[in-house]
Amino acid sequence: MKNNSLAIMLLALFTLGIFAFKTKKQQYIVDPSKSSLVWIGKKATGEHTGNIAIEKGAFQFEDARLKSGSFDIDTRTITDNDITDKDNNAKLVGHLKSDDFFSAETYPRASLVITNVTPAGGGNYTIKANLTIKGITNEIGFPALVSLSGKQLNATAKITIDRTKYNIKFRSKSFFENLGDKFIYDNFDLVVSLVATAQ
Repeated sequence: MKNNSLAIMLLALFTLGIFAFKTKKQQYIVDPSKSSLVWIGKKATGEHTGNIAIEKGAFQFEDARLKSGSFDIDTRTITDNDITDKDNNAKLVGHLKSDDFFSAETYPRASLVITNVTPAGGGNYTIKANLTIKGITNEIGFPALVSLSGKQLNATAKITIDRTKYNIKFRSKSFFENLGDKFIYDNFDLVVSLVATAQ
């Protein structure tokens, strides 16, 4: 009888231990209507900035820590926010969608897929991810801030990208000479603000 009681007690403790150490997983789905992606491109004589629409995205958490995630953007939605003249604005946007830049009709979707996450405390993370633009994938790294409040997730990051690695070489000094003040810097920035809800 004592042996049976001991066995039952050990089984109960083992079962409780499994539940105590069970990983809590949670998925958050990005809300495109509440999220934003701002691009900033610089040239010798100034800069331009605009938006690109987030198409979809999701993040996976384990024990309230970010483990993985991804999001897609629709390159056909690119806009410019700083040129007030309607015709000039349309001209720049059309050029950005062309093969000189994002080839939006051929490659309507760009994507970022997280491959490694290192917590840095206080909701800060160091992220490594595969970024695909124009069908070309490169690994990038950047810091991100992720916060949870109830069922809502907010994530922000500033990502610097070398456009020439994605075959976007228009007026790049790395490939063309004698551009004078017509050159465009190789690096551009994406300012990401994502809002997601627990599922």
